[in-house]
Amino acid sequence: MERERPSRQTIWCDSSQLRCAALSAASVWSDRADAIERQSRFHSVSRVERWLCHATACIGLLWSVVVSAQEMEPRAYSAVPVGTNFVVASYARSTGGVSLDPTLPITDVNAKINTFLLGYSHSFGIGGHAASIAAALPYSNAYITGNIQGLPGTAWRSGLGDSTFRVVVNLLGGPALTPEEFARRPPTTTLGASLTVTTPTGQYVPSRVINVGSNRWSFKPELGVSHPFGDWFVEGSAGVWLFTDNDDFFRGHQRSQAPMPVFQLHGGYTWRPGLWLAADMTYFAGGRTSVNGVEDQDLQRTVRYGVTLSVPLAAQWSAKLAWSNGLITRVGGNFQTVSLSLQYRWFNH
Repeated sequence: MERERPSRQTIWCDSSQLRCAALSAASVWSDRADAIERQSRFHSVSRVERWLCHATACIGLLWSVVVSAQEMEPRAYSAVPVGTNFVVASYARSTGGVSLDPTLPITDVNAKINTFLLGYSHSFGIGGHAASIAAALPYSNAYITGNIQGLPGTAWRSGLGDSTFRVVVNLLGGPALTPEEFARRPPTTTLGASLTVTTPTGQYVPSRVINVGSNRWSFKPELGVSHPFGDWFVEGSAGVWLFTDNDDFFRGHQRSQAPMPVFQLHGGYTWRPGLWLAADMTYFAGGRTSVNGVEDQDLQRTVRYGVTLSVPLAAQWSAKLAWSNGLITRVGGNFQTVSLSLQYRWFNH
């Protein structure tokens, strides 16, 4: 098996070409794979290759779990006036263990993942209903440790992640209102539909066991409802992630993933506009992966819980602090995630 050579990589974080960091992308996971292959008197090379393929699929779930943790977003279907623009910069840190297929000879996998995200959204009217579009671009770095057949291994990855786009349309209770009209209208129940698309724009190297990008498209249609009770509010949503195949997965294999339903529930209290606190819970299931048609034992049944606090900083600025943790984790990353977001808002005139 070909050994992965250490390399140096410079990341440029914005159009002004401000240099963020020079990070080492060296990994010793391939070295451990070579060590296992040298023990072929105990295991055939094909079996080692199969182990690595399925282990790679399982470890790859940690990125989807981190994304799901960051998806715990209250007020996602609350009405906003048309012509509203948001720019968001956020940082999230996830730490914890990764539960793999128990038949694999890989144990004690832990990860520390840092994600920086820059996003933009704009609301508008369509057919008398409020709607919005949003885009987000993440950059992540991760340090992962574990044992392969009792041999310790580490991996360090950094790079741009897969970009995400989202369209939301309020179907009921969310008319297209100007900021002045919106301020005079009392909050009402809203029902919305959304489509989230994740594109394969992230860093991806087929020979690596672990990648930041997924080299596939993902789609999530979703329905959500938001209902106010005076100063209290409750929200719920139901969606499903659909995945295309990765046809260049770890040295030429094909990786597939079954649909993964996602359900969210949020409840909170608003003291004044921009100042609110919410309790969050999400459940996602399914999402079993397969490599070349052979299923992995990584069916997910995960429940996460958390809290989100939003604080206004000025007339157009606000900050958001969120924390979430795994309550039930069958396979994947049992992460604790803390995130901080800074948001700037303005209206079109």
